[in-house]
Amino acid sequence: MGWPRNILLWNLMAALITLGQARPKFSSHANSRLKGDCLGNLMRLSLHEALAVGNQLEVEAINGTTNIALTPSLAAQCGYSMESDPWGNTRIYTSLLACYVDNKNDEVFNIGLALKMYSQSLSAIVTHNVAETCSYSQWASREILCDRNYMEVSYRMAKTDAVKGHTQEESNAVPEASAAHGIWKMTFYTPEPVSMVQREAEQAGYSSMITSKRVVMRSPYNTPETYSEDVAGVPMEVFRVSAYYKDPHGLSVVNMVAACPTGGVLFADDVISWHVPYRITPLLDGTFKVVEIHMGINGQRLDKAQISTRGYKLATTEFHIIIEIPIGAPDGYFKSHAPDYQYHVVYTVEPMLEVLWTAGNGREDTRYKVLFPITTPLIARPPRHQDDTSTGDRMFAVLLGDFLQDVELRNITFTTGVLTVQECNARGYIVQEHTTLDNSKGFSLHVPFDADVVLKRNPELLVTEYVLPVSFGLVVVPEEVPFSHTLELHANLEDVVLPSLTGICDESNFYLSVKYGSQGSNFQTWLGHQHLTEEVLELYNFQENGTHFSLIVPYNAKDTAFEIITSNSIRARADLLLYDHINNRALANLFLACTFPLITTNCYSNGTMTAVAVKVESLNNLTPGSLTLKDTSCKPVFSDDRFAYFSFSVDSCGTTRTFFSHYVMYENEIGHFDTRNSYKRTSLATAPDPEYRQTISCYYVVNETKAISFGYKPRGVDFATQVGQGHLDVKMKLAYDSSYQSCYKDEEFPVTKYLREPLYFDVFLESSDPNLELLLDNCWATLHEDSTSTPSWDIIVDGCENKDDGYSTTFLPVHNPKVEFPYQHKHFSVKMFTFIRDEEVLEDQIYFHCNAVICDSNQMEGICRRDCAYPRDSSYTYPGMNWKGKRDDSSQRLTSSGLIHLKH
Repeated sequence: MGWPRNILLWNLMAALITLGQARPKFSSHANSRLKGDCLGNLMRLSLHEALAVGNQLEVEAINGTTNIALTPSLAAQCGYSMESDPWGNTRIYTSLLACYVDNKNDEVFNIGLALKMYSQSLSAIVTHNVAETCSYSQWASREILCDRNYMEVSYRMAKTDAVKGHTQEESNAVPEASAAHGIWKMTFYTPEPVSMVQREAEQAGYSSMITSKRVVMRSPYNTPETYSEDVAGVPMEVFRVSAYYKDPHGLSVVNMVAACPTGGVLFADDVISWHVPYRITPLLDGTFKVVEIHMGINGQRLDKAQISTRGYKLATTEFHIIIEIPIGAPDGYFKSHAPDYQYHVVYTVEPMLEVLWTAGNGREDTRYKVLFPITTPLIARPPRHQDDTSTGDRMFAVLLGDFLQDVELRNITFTTGVLTVQECNARGYIVQEHTTLDNSKGFSLHVPFDADVVLKRNPELLVTEYVLPVSFGLVVVPEEVPFSHTLELHANLEDVVLPSLTGICDESNFYLSVKYGSQGSNFQTWLGHQHLTEEVLELYNFQENGTHFSLIVPYNAKDTAFEIITSNSIRARADLLLYDHINNRALANLFLACTFPLITTNCYSNGTMTAVAVKVESLNNLTPGSLTLKDTSCKPVFSDDRFAYFSFSVDSCGTTRTFFSHYVMYENEIGHFDTRNSYKRTSLATAPDPEYRQTISCYYVVNETKAISFGYKPRGVDFATQVGQGHLDVKMKLAYDSSYQSCYKDEEFPVTKYLREPLYFDVFLESSDPNLELLLDNCWATLHEDSTSTPSWDIIVDGCENKDDGYSTTFLPVHNPKVEFPYQHKHFSVKMFTFIRDEEVLEDQIYFHCNAVICDSNQMEGICRRDCAYPRDSSYTYPGMNWKGKRDDSSQRLTSSGLIHLKH
């Protein structure tokens, strides 16, 4: 592989330092960062990177008192070339036969160069004037120089005969040639001949001159008058020309040819092999003898010890001279690239081959010198990372490398977004740049486990896996070509503290408490088979303080389980489960079982018995409504999915009677008598009702004597009733919670509540008459104690919730066993609110009022027939209600709550 011929040689590729405005400096060797070397027929000027100012360097040739800017085309025409690495180290080569060199008899050569360095803004210019003198007298008969941008050939002038066919008169007609430009015309062979006079050739980009002893021709590569030729499998660029010039003996001609390799490079096993033809046929007509072969780097010869120490090889075969250079040898350099956003490097090195051979007669010798920059194809170099994560320090640590010095880290992409290096350090994610002994570069990143960019998951119950996905955003400078590298760091720690559960009971409630573990409240809470959402939690008086939460669950709540029932108690259980729904596993559970008082059978002096049948957990398929007494026509007067309530007289429903010495026992049984006594199955797939049998009994004393008064008055023919006078009280109380086990006393008002906190109201009738029932007609709220004051807001309208209220009223069942007549109580819940006008709170207080209707359960007509708010099912009643019949008698009562304050 050769080098591109059409690049702008004068653009530096490095990131450069700023020196500021400076006055021109004249130097030969005074500045150690500017070094001139005389290398045979070349002068090399080395410019250290520390002198670079910006990204552009302008080189001028000093020609006496005039400076001439060397553009790329003029440099190729006149014998100048330049090479720089990515860091600004620059080499400028000048042929001793270049256009603007002061040539003293082809032995002493004075070279003057002016270096102008521009900053990014082009406002600051630093100029260095350099003068170097080289001596060179070992000129071969023919010297051929192949530099990176031009081919040069020079011949020693010899006395020759006049050109055949030209007379002396014709020779006198040739224009006088000056000392610098003595060539009259040239004929180029491409291979067809093309003739030009000296001025035409110069305009075409060629250079020709006559020195005191030599004829010089120079051509850039790839001109119309050059051509390619394959020599021993190596492509060569050939420049062949006949130059006519006038000397004291008349018109003379010299046939000149240069051939320079443009290929011949092989890459294998991390080694560069450069092949140059041993016999360059365009330059040889017959036999020849190779006298010297030298290898060099950057235009300078290396001796055998230097070649061996650096791992180079110089060898010859029958057809080739071969130079081998290991990829990465110290005389070359690497450069970063990022095609398709993937990191690659190339290696560039500039070997030199110098050969001296003699022709068959031994009189003519040729010095052949080639400077040949070689750049490898792209070499993939995926970044590597070193994971130094410390679980003891709870810190992710990673080192990313290896990069060349022309790579910079610009940003890092985390799961939460992209952060610059400065933003990373500001957040405590420490980013640092490191340089190793071999001058490669790496970047380290430190991120704490607890940072918000770290993902956490739990592959095992007590183990936390910390995951840090990152993508490093990098660029190659100065081209600003972006690429990235993504990696994911993992660390496992057995650091999970699970939540814990505790619970106690009183006579009617479970009191459950949950202490959060190390993962906070990141779990689901289940009570029985019910997922406790925010709405459900409110029903159980949910309280939370950041480290704990607590619940109050009535024993007869629908989410508890009944285990055992006796005649005077029930054993209930609350199953609380904390569930990790992401990993599908239980974090903690509590099975709290307690015994609560419950009278299942009541015996009344009027010969009536009532009994409650309870569905226990072991009878999962039991339907309480299908239970009967011994007389299967005696069914529950009320049932739901957990209870069946029976009410009957002792002389009915198959009740048996047994006498003892001083008492009598009435006994019956609750069970599935029709299913148990039937031998017919409707379907084999229909499971039979579970076995259930509950014996109920009442005892009455038979030898007890009681005195009663009896009065008799004969009645007349007309029957009449007398109107009795009395007073029925309806009251409203505010309960502490949804269990309604206790209520605020009068002296505790005013009560303070938060906005939207549930308020639990109990409106009830104080009466011992089992035939009376209380229904709610209308309920509303006011700012003042006067129920007729304004503003007001309806919460119950005609026994139904207010549809215009965004936070509607919730009717609650009456499940308190302490209440003798549940149908004389109405429970409902309202969320705390306040009155607002024009977005301003009027007052931080509120009163509630209700109109209640008292009905005779034996007569259900008129207003007593409403059933909007109170469907006749288990949700709002307690076993014992008889909803059949009609009403024709009612009475309304007004009741109000105490003052309730809004707490901010």
